[in-house]
Amino acid sequence: MKKLLLLTILLCSSLLCQAQKERIVLGDEQTSEYFPILKGKRIAIFSNHTGMVGDKHLLDILLENKFNVVAIFSPEHGFRGDADAGEHVSSSVDKKTGVPILSLYDGKNKKPSEASMRKFDILVIDIQDVGLRFYTYYITMCRLMDACAEYNRKVLLLDRPNPNGHYVDGPILDMKYKSGVGWLPIPIVHGMTLGELALMVNGERWLPASRVCDLTVIPCKNYTHQTKYTLPIPPSPNLPNMKAVYLYPATCYFEATPVSLG
Repeated sequence: MKKLLLLTILLCSSLLCQAQKERIVLGDEQTSEYFPILKGKRIAIFSNHTGMVGDKHLLDILLENKFNVVAIFSPEHGFRGDADAGEHVSSSVDKKTGVPILSLYDGKNKKPSEASMRKFDILVIDIQDVGLRFYTYYITMCRLMDACAEYNRKVLLLDRPNPNGHYVDGPILDMKYKSGVGWLPIPIVHGMTLGELALMVNGERWLPASRVCDLTVIPCKNYTHQTKYTLPIPPSPNLPNMKAVYLYPATCYFEATPVSLG
């Protein structure tokens, strides 16, 4: 009986250790990797409601650790993620922290102004993407990378898994149709994390004028492209669950018809 109990305990311990080893560790959770990079810097962040480090937002984590966050760049749907698709979001101030929010989806500014770029030394990117060519978060990231290359600002990307990262599908964009819902010569389902995509943008010199930005990526640990990843937070209002995330590569095309996407 004692031997059986001991074997059971050992088996449970082994399974627990295995589960702990396999848990995906997001880029933003690896504070020991990126806190030293941020020390003494004026920091801007590109994030939204998905930029959570456990149960706290990255913004709160940085401020609690006395980092100098001077600005927030917000994408489509706004910093809190509650604006509808395509809705213009004005610049404002984060009510909780008092940090200025500079909207890049207000109908006027797709790329930050020179005044905005002069405010900071390093841009930290922490946002959940879904791995599709027409999803606008990566496009805003590319525009920020371009601005950072132009004004010699560093970029630190805290990577997250791609929930559609287990396959690649669809035609590559003909760049004569480049737009706010398609910015790179990549397939509809490109299979990459934002970190991998940012590295490819630099490597292929896809930024305007073949610019390259000073980029550091903190990759996820224990993640492969065969790892199933369930998003803990809906990334935007029209993707409320994983079924919607998986169907979106096909259902998005209904947005160009009189048929309701819903």
